This record gives sequence, structure tokens and C-alpha cells, in this order.
Amino acid sequence: MIHSEETVAAERDRVRQRPPAESAPPVLAAFTVDVADGVAEAYARRVRDVLSAALHLACTAEFGDEDLPADAFPGWFTAVSARDGEVREGFARDGRAAYLRRSAEGPWDLQNWIYRFDPDEDSRGWEFWDAVPVGPGQVRVWVDSWGESFFGSLDLLWLLYTAGAAHVEGPEVRRAGRWVSEAGGR
Repeated sequence: MIHSEETVAAERDRVRQRPPAESAPPVLAAFTVDVADGVAEAYARRVRDVLSAALHLACTAEFGDEDLPADAFPGWFTAVSARDGEVREGFARDGRAAYLRRSAEGPWDLQNWIYRFDPDEDSRGWEFWDAVPVGPGQVRVWVDSWGESFFGSLDLLWLLYTAGAAHVEGPEVRRAGRWVSEAGGR
């Protein structure tokens, strides 16, 4: 899927503010996240902060052969995405270890991760829709996968784990009505 400037801008808007219920496609893919420290709201904010920085670059930067500026990314994400960086935040360090246990791939380098948001790049098979706390220590992260149940999501899993997930289930394609009910019907 190639992302257009319009779809990336709409995705950036969804990171900033929950979209209206009527804007949802018929189905969304859901990832259920068990938050290691149990603080669902803080976890959702960390995910949104990283995506906000990435989508800002997707809307404003020229993706070429050079490194993109990373100063807008939270320090914990920059550190956990460095090859030998020292990760101070326990949630990020523990999330990195949990990702490595789940994935056969190694850790993501920050620049490689950022380049997944190049609007001309077709390897990112999802767009962020919402992150909704659904219980004590649990968040459901909703993405638009264009109805596909199998799509490239290792980049998303890297973010979900390093933001403080102890465990991530999914993706599972569900009717958008489920998201609407979890998000409070808005």
C-alpha cells in the first residue's frame, strides 16, 4: 500500500485526536496490548507521541538517502532504537526484550523505522486509527489494514513493545463497531 499525502495527513489527525465514529472503515485490525506497568493512559500517550513525530516527518520531510531529523522523537524511543544506546526507561528496555523474544528479527534502527513512514514506501501495511484503554493495564491499538488480516506490522510491533508492552496479541480483524463501542461511541 502506498500512502498518499492526504492519507498520511488524516492518519496524523487521528494520532492527535480520536476520529469520529462515522469515519471508520467497515473493519479495522486490532492489537491487544498488556501494558507492563499497568498504566494504560500513559502507554497510549507514548505510542501517540512517537507516531506524531513519525507522521510529522512523513508530511514535511524529503525522504532521500540521508538521515532524517530525529529530534522530535521522545528520548526513550531514540535510545531504544539505537544499536548500543543506553536505555534508561525500564518500560522501553523490557519492551525491547519482549519484542526480541517474539520476533525472529533484530531490533529496529531508528532511521530504518522512520523510513517506513515515507509516503512512497509500500512496506507499511497499516495506518494508525486509535489507541483505547480497555481495562486495567490493557490497551487496544486499532489500525486500518484495508481489511487484510495479514500485513507487514513488525514496525508497529516494535513501537508497541518498546512503548511498554509486556505482551501483544494480534492483529485480529474486527468490525469497526467494536472500536466505536470501546472508544465510547464517539
